[in-house]
Amino acid sequence: MDPQHRALSLLLSSPRVAPGLLSASAWDALRAADEVLAADPDAAQPAAVAASGVSVTAVPAGLTGSPQALARHLLARAARGPVVWVGSPDGDPGLAEALAVELPDEDAPELELLVGSWDTPGARLLDAVAVMDRLRSPGGCPWDARQTHESLTPYLVEEAHEAAEALEVLDRPDADRDHAAEELGDVLLQVLFHARVAAEHEGDPFDIDDVAAGLVEKLVRRHPHVFADVDASTPEAVEANWEQIKAAEKPHRQGPLDGIPAGMPELARAAKVASRLRRAGQAEWLREWVDARLARQDPGALLLDAVLDLHDTGSDAAAALRSTLRELAVEAPGATVPGDVPGPATQ
Repeated sequence: MDPQHRALSLLLSSPRVAPGLLSASAWDALRAADEVLAADPDAAQPAAVAASGVSVTAVPAGLTGSPQALARHLLARAARGPVVWVGSPDGDPGLAEALAVELPDEDAPELELLVGSWDTPGARLLDAVAVMDRLRSPGGCPWDARQTHESLTPYLVEEAHEAAEALEVLDRPDADRDHAAEELGDVLLQVLFHARVAAEHEGDPFDIDDVAAGLVEKLVRRHPHVFADVDASTPEAVEANWEQIKAAEKPHRQGPLDGIPAGMPELARAAKVASRLRRAGQAEWLREWVDARLARQDPGALLLDAVLDLHDTGSDAAAALRSTLRELAVEAPGATVPGDVPGPATQ
């Protein structure tokens, strides 16, 4: 027997890609193999392989619980000719290590990792959707099952603030990038949670796919300089074009301040008001209005005046204040030095 035909190929495929969507090299190996083995031929990937006309055989049931026993069985079969093992969705933990131990020192079959499909960018979002569905479904988490849009909204606001705080310092040399990624994950959780709750509405449901589809449509529609033939080669041209598109999308808005949420934090809302009025050509009127209020010793005008001054320099008032407060928290007398935070037992 020609040794080059004595091989064991471990077929690896992504559980996030539809069964049967495999690379050409994977299909070539499957069709050329003497045997194609799997733990459960009725599982999605082996069943798809079998549906294409390639026979898939189950290994003895007692082997699947022992990586060492399974490794010995696969190597013994591969000693007779080319064998392909269709991996399980869990990745067959311990099998690769067991094969390395059981592989004979001499006259061993060739061992190959055969990649049949790869995760595409964003594939792990499917896992997040599946986990959220499990938590919310019968038999899942009682706390998650009880939540409503109203009960969840405070968490969305809180997580957004925490993410902003983590992201604002991300360019610093000592930034905790893992922490920033975690905070973004907490914001993503809120989106998934609200979409899952919305999917259960009896009269007018929508789900995470509706949310994503609407976002894609909006992004494409508002970027005609990327997806169509509109010319906008500078950030300023893009912004001007964006405003025109938004105005056409929302004809019900009568004034430049329509649609600004009243519940926004005050500094952020002031910056949004200033930005909207200035884009509407009312910058001079706004400055005169603030000056008149200052003359009347309006304390709110003092803050708005500072917001306008910062806006002139391209600074965000809320972000600037948060940055100053962070430095104050570190430099204030008696402040806790980072890394010296007392543990739960001493708090």
